[in-house]
Amino acid sequence: MEGKSDDAEHNGYIIRKLYKYSKDPVEEWKLLFKYVREIFKKQSIDAVSMQMDAFPEQNVSIIDFLKANVKSVNGCWLFQTDIKINVYKHTAYFLDNIKINSVLFSNVYVNNVNFDGRISKNLKELYIINSEWIGFKRLLEIDSKTVTLKNYKISDEQWNLFFKIWIEMKTHVNLEYLELDYRNVEQFRTLVLHDIPHEVVDLGVKRVLNISFNDTQEVTGGIDIRRIDGKTATFFDHYTGFSMSVH
Repeated sequence: MEGKSDDAEHNGYIIRKLYKYSKDPVEEWKLLFKYVREIFKKQSIDAVSMQMDAFPEQNVSIIDFLKANVKSVNGCWLFQTDIKINVYKHTAYFLDNIKINSVLFSNVYVNNVNFDGRISKNLKELYIINSEWIGFKRLLEIDSKTVTLKNYKISDEQWNLFFKIWIEMKTHVNLEYLELDYRNVEQFRTLVLHDIPHEVVDLGVKRVLNISFNDTQEVTGGIDIRRIDGKTATFFDHYTGFSMSVH
């Protein structure tokens, strides 16, 4: 396998995988990174993907290396496969030290409510798959255009207050799409929208709404609320969750 290469075409690009085995893959990765950076003369990079539990004892070294060699990254994907390995401090260290311009995807197991990792401002897309640490106060601080939160612990009463504040344009003014854990839309109406003016849209009404990944989806029915500037938010359930699309 040493020296083997695989080529694959994807969306007009050729992706080439080179196989190299090393006794110290992290240090060799650093050397390769510097070599590639010198070729392309780039101070910012398009994407960083890091499995936080792959080399946990070297996480700080990897993050410090990135901070010293990269001004910013456009997209960042953080993963964890073994939840028994505690990496929440390293995840916070990464978020505090690496500037992310556009997309943050986190699938790291963090259930500590005191987790204090910084979420970059003005993100286009934010995906937090294990968002138990996102409380109401932290929710109000997020200003991303697209927000996906899964496995959260925010209560129905807090969501009720959140949408009231959104209607008054006191939070999430730039929000275009919000996706949460699946729930029945009628249950949401009863428990969250009970004292918020809203309109139940007839199931015969079909609309094409913006969703995540710059995509659209045809939605039948739904529930509408309106912001004081005239913007409409439509709530609807679907196979991946429960969403709000602003239009």
